[in-house]
Amino acid sequence: MIAKITLGTRGSELARAQTLLVEKAIRTAHPSVTIEIKIIVTRGDNAKVVDLNAGRKGLFTAEIERALLAGELDVAVHSAKDLPSQTSREAQIAAVLPRAPINDVLISKHSGGLASVPYGATVATGSVRRQRQLHWKRADLNVVDLRGNVPTRLRKLAENQWDGIVLARAGLERLGFSPTPTEIGFDGGQFFLEILPREVFLPAGGQGIIALQIRADDQSTKALLESVNDPETLLCLQAEREFLSRLHGDCNFPVGVHATISNGKMRLRAQVFEGESPAPRQAEVEGGCDEGDQLAAELLRKIEQD
Repeated sequence: MIAKITLGTRGSELARAQTLLVEKAIRTAHPSVTIEIKIIVTRGDNAKVVDLNAGRKGLFTAEIERALLAGELDVAVHSAKDLPSQTSREAQIAAVLPRAPINDVLISKHSGGLASVPYGATVATGSVRRQRQLHWKRADLNVVDLRGNVPTRLRKLAENQWDGIVLARAGLERLGFSPTPTEIGFDGGQFFLEILPREVFLPAGGQGIIALQIRADDQSTKALLESVNDPETLLCLQAEREFLSRLHGDCNFPVGVHATISNGKMRLRAQVFEGESPAPRQAEVEGGCDEGDQLAAELLRKIEQD
C-alpha cells in the first residue's frame, strides 16, 4: 500500500480548488495515505501575451506532465479540456472525478440572456469555439478576446464597457460562486446569468472533467486511484479525446464534442466550425458505452460528409 502520494497542479485558484477535490476523494478512500500538493508554474501562467496562432493546448499542462515523468509527482491534476488529445506515451489518464455541469454560461450586464443583449453589443471570451458559436447565433455581436482566471474575468467585465462574458459553469461552481438561476454576485455587484443551451453551445472535449494523469508504468498509483475513478466519465472523456485526436483539433480549434452514457448506451455529438461558414458541421452517433473509439471514427465520417 502506498504511504505517500504527491499531487501536482497549477497555482491558479481554480486549479487548487480542483486539486483539493482530488485530495478529498483520495483521503476518503484511503485515510492512511499522506498527500502532498506541489504547485507547478506553467508556460501559460508566465505568458504575458498568448499567441493564438501557436495554439493554447498544452500551455497549462506541459510542465506538469514533465514533472510527472521526471518523478517529481505521482499524479498530475488537470482540467481535462486543457490536455492535448495527444500526450506522452509514458503518461496516461488513470482516473477522473465525476463530471461537473458541462454548460457554458453568459454573465451579462443585461437581464434576459443572450436574446436580450443589445444589437452590436460586446461579449468577451477566450475560446475560439465560443466565439464562433456566439457569431453563429448573433452575427451582430462584437466578440473580443478574454484572458485570466475566473475572478480576473469577472473583474474585467465590471471594469470594461463590455456587455457580457462567457465562462464555464463548472469553474464558477468549483470556486464557490453560488449563482441563482438568473444572477451572480461579484465584489458587491450583481450580474445577470444565463445557462446557455448545449444544443448550440456544445462544450469543449473534456469540459467539466478533472483528469488524473500518472506515469504509464506506475501500477501502484493506478491501483490506488481506481477507488476515486468514475468509470462512465472516463469512457466519455476517452471518446471525446479520440474524436479530437482523429480530427487533429484541440483547444485552439473551433470544435465542440460531448459524450453521454445512459442505460449502457453512449451518445457522441460533435460540432465543427470550418472556414468562413457561420454555421458548424454537426452530427451525432450512438452505440455501446465501450465503443468510444469506433463511435469517434463514425462521428468524424458523418461530420466530413455533412
